[in-house]
Amino acid sequence: MPEDAWASGDVEDEHLEAWAAGRTGYPLVDAGMRQLLGEGWMHNRVRMVVASFLVKDLHVRWQRGAAHFMAHLADGDVSQNQLNWQWVAGTGRDAAPYFRIFNPVTQGKKFDPDGRYVRRWVPELRGVEGPRVHEPWKLREQPPGYPAPIVDHAEERRVSLDDFERARRR
Repeated sequence: MPEDAWASGDVEDEHLEAWAAGRTGYPLVDAGMRQLLGEGWMHNRVRMVVASFLVKDLHVRWQRGAAHFMAHLADGDVSQNQLNWQWVAGTGRDAAPYFRIFNPVTQGKKFDPDGRYVRRWVPELRGVEGPRVHEPWKLREQPPGYPAPIVDHAEERRVSLDDFERARRR
């Protein structure tokens, strides 16, 4: 990817910090990151979603996410971790197509349809019933203490695809 495609400086640090703390405003991402901090583990599907979100929505270099995972995963394995991050970022030898960008809302609705997983790890959303838990910004009243989305997924997806296309043409 072009060098200017990545977040840098304070923006990169703030995005990484919000992601690592489970404070992105995207419930499935936040639940996964909080589970990682609480248990040192998360399901592979959630690992892919949170990794995609860090790299393709927040534009933070995959190496920073890989380092965070290795610092917190109870089942962390250096080669497996690094290769998985490269796969999600679309940069490894057997990389996922660069255009694969996980939508955290769609993934939440598909794999946590009743919101049980999210409500377990994000207590601010425990009062939100059913699949509405995956889009709290659409509620009439915002759940107290839960952040608004840190970025607009649709916009950041477009930015990522544009950046990858520019890099491909170089």
